[in-house]
Amino acid sequence: MFEGNDHLLIEQNGPVLSCVLNRPDRLNAFSEEMILGLTQAIKEADRSDAIKAITISGAGRSFSAGGDVKEMGHATATDVYDHLGYLNELILAMKECSKPIVSIVHGFAAGAGWNLVLASDQILAAKDSKFVLSFAQVGLVSDGGGSYFLTKKLGPYKAKELLFQAEPISADQASDLGLVNRVYEESVLEASAKEYVAKLAMGPGRAISMMKKLVNQSETSDLASILEQERITQTVMVSTEDHQEGVQAFVEKRKPAFTGK
Repeated sequence: MFEGNDHLLIEQNGPVLSCVLNRPDRLNAFSEEMILGLTQAIKEADRSDAIKAITISGAGRSFSAGGDVKEMGHATATDVYDHLGYLNELILAMKECSKPIVSIVHGFAAGAGWNLVLASDQILAAKDSKFVLSFAQVGLVSDGGGSYFLTKKLGPYKAKELLFQAEPISADQASDLGLVNRVYEESVLEASAKEYVAKLAMGPGRAISMMKKLVNQSETSDLASILEQERITQTVMVSTEDHQEGVQAFVEKRKPAFTGK
């Protein structure tokens, strides 16, 4: 069902869909093939009842260098416009996907590579990883939603600092800013991330999906609107099988076996 390509490795591990950016010789710099493949995988996973969580990681030494600097000098304005159209579709697909998306970062997440991470729902990082919005170094503006994500998360002043200065920050600094959920030693990153995502995939999938939707809506809605959306959603959720299972498991003092129904 899920097909990768030369620049994107895809594997289904039970309820988890693993997507690996695969241009290690170019530090996983984005290509059209990679972006289109990832967009398709996320949209297909969103429609699949078998998939409960999605991970994005990078092959080789780093997560992603973002745009391919070696190709930038040869790109026309039309090339850039079309390329960013594909990238925008990917970012929107990630935000609109009902399944939680977890980025697992090691090495560098730079430029649009970091913005791809920021479009995720959860971010796990190796302690020695670095994050940088490197656009100013090559005389460009942020793309892939960086201007939006950083301003929403940090406010305009800190966002402008990271964009203007284009200086790397560590995983611990990113965590302190609220931009990373968990930081692990690189030697245990893979195993820890696998455990983290497995637990997420075993959760109440429908409830998690609605939580994601409500949090995303809160970025552009007022309190009264979110309160009403919570009210309407909760009225539906109390009739789900997962809610009944959760209550029964609590009474019986056991772990719930959620099905996402």
